[in-house]
Amino acid sequence: MLITALLLATAAPAGSGSVDTTRAAFTKCLREHMKKSLEAKMGEAEYEMSLKGACDSERSAFRAAVTAANRAAGDSAADAAENADMQVEDYHANFTDKFKDYSSTGTMPGD
Repeated sequence: MLITALLLATAAPAGSGSVDTTRAAFTKCLREHMKKSLEAKMGEAEYEMSLKGACDSERSAFRAAVTAANRAAGDSAADAAENADMQVEDYHANFTDKFKDYSSTGTMPGD
């Protein structure tokens, strides 16, 4: 029991580091995609559709890292996957809202 607790405790920081790294890569890619879409004067509906196909490798890495971290914390496979999917959906919704705000004001995000 003690060994299991120690193994989980040492695995948690590594998992969160991976989550942090993949989250940063995913959001950077989403930000770059948003900027390109704004520069192209893409419409809101078109942007929403394009977002689902953008940043595939970064999204997959982030999703896998979140799932692994949740599994290491004791979540079931289904719960871990559901949480990862919800986080991805939250990022998509957040960037869609940002895109709409920038589009409506005719401004661009800073670096």
